[in-house]
Amino acid sequence: MTERLQLFEADPAAVPAAVPAAVPIAVVAESALAEWLAGQPPSVAAWVKAGGFKGRAGETLALPGEGGKPARILAGRGAETADIWRIAGLAATLPEGTYRLESGADPAQAALGWALGAYRFERYKADKRPRPKLAWPPGIDRAEVLRLAGAIHRARDLVNTPAGDMGPSALAAAVEEVGRAHGAAVSVIVGDDLLAKGYRAIHAVGRAASDPPRLVDLAWGDAAHPKLTLVGKGVCFDTGGLDLKTASGMQMMKKDMGGAATALGLAEAIMGAMLPVRLRLLIPAVENSVAGNAYRPLDVIPGRNGKSIEIGNTDAEGRVILSDALVEASREKPALLLDFATLTGAARVALGPELPALFANDDALADALAKHARAEDDPLWRLPLWPGYRALVEGETADLTNAPEGGMAGAITAALFLEAFVEKGVPWAHFDTFAWNQKTRPGRPKGGEALLLRACYAMVRERFA
Repeated sequence: MTERLQLFEADPAAVPAAVPAAVPIAVVAESALAEWLAGQPPSVAAWVKAGGFKGRAGETLALPGEGGKPARILAGRGAETADIWRIAGLAATLPEGTYRLESGADPAQAALGWALGAYRFERYKADKRPRPKLAWPPGIDRAEVLRLAGAIHRARDLVNTPAGDMGPSALAAAVEEVGRAHGAAVSVIVGDDLLAKGYRAIHAVGRAASDPPRLVDLAWGDAAHPKLTLVGKGVCFDTGGLDLKTASGMQMMKKDMGGAATALGLAEAIMGAMLPVRLRLLIPAVENSVAGNAYRPLDVIPGRNGKSIEIGNTDAEGRVILSDALVEASREKPALLLDFATLTGAARVALGPELPALFANDDALADALAKHARAEDDPLWRLPLWPGYRALVEGETADLTNAPEGGMAGAITAALFLEAFVEKGVPWAHFDTFAWNQKTRPGRPKGGEALLLRACYAMVRERFA
């Protein structure tokens, strides 16, 4: 994984002396451009003026050097641009060569942003664009940069991979690969064995697929440490089931396991950092397919905690499989329970694709997540577990319905449904995420994305370190 991060390996103590050919990158804000130019030769000021560089966010300008090579790269810095993104876009746009950060951004954040900007999905098609490298800034924690970038790259890869190559068995294999790398124990319950173990909801949603449903269970760390449990929605493809999606609605459903990919990436980062937790990762992995044995509208499924589920719509399957996983997660009464899911279109209508919705039963936990989301520029927005809407998720012939009538407050009612399967007293946060970049921005290429991973990692690190 690390060889894909496009970072120039050099002894930080020797940079830039060990990399004399590295081209410096100076990040300059519009408000500071005049002061910066005052310290430069007149020829530089003339070149900057001729190039129209103002120091605005996203602007870049190469200053000419000897032999046609740039002497320096100027990058504009917007007032709202976080350090992590200030040179991130250059990793995908600069010509071949080695560069070093000279000024204008926090070195560790800039290095991570560069690594995220260098990401390319090349499983099926080689990307022949130039591959610039960045000299390691001195004095930073290189292992932390590689750890986070590698976890995010992995999550992006998983989401970007088509469902034909990323079904439930392949997703389970990805968890097993990460588990082996970190000495974790991984168990997988497959197919009809789910019924024998009481995971009827996972089985019902996934039984129509040729690749059987499964529950993937990773455990790592000292049992004496605080228990941290992550749950990720692993719907590897969603046809909508018998309540079939339209062709356009099905187009992006390879990403419906984005919650599982994010949870796995976060688990990988936590294990790589050797944080003092007893980590558990639960991923219910299914395809919501159409066949003669598919689950049906108005079927009633016995929940793992004794609460029955009426299927109002087979296309609201994510919360159904998560119900089994959340009951199992709650059983151990973890010190913290986090679940990640590409759950509702309602959250996207309310907040758009770049702003995941947070629901939490603990105000201190929500505040901590919000604090780290701001600090990491990995945003989220809290929505309420509004008690007045609990009646909407009550079923007519069962305790709960997975699809309340009327469609109002859809993200909230989905979260309230999940809350019914979380044991009282367990600090819990639910993230309704898009797991996808609709457009390319610096450090965030179009495609699969591990939204929230950095914010959650920072919160977990502070909480348990």
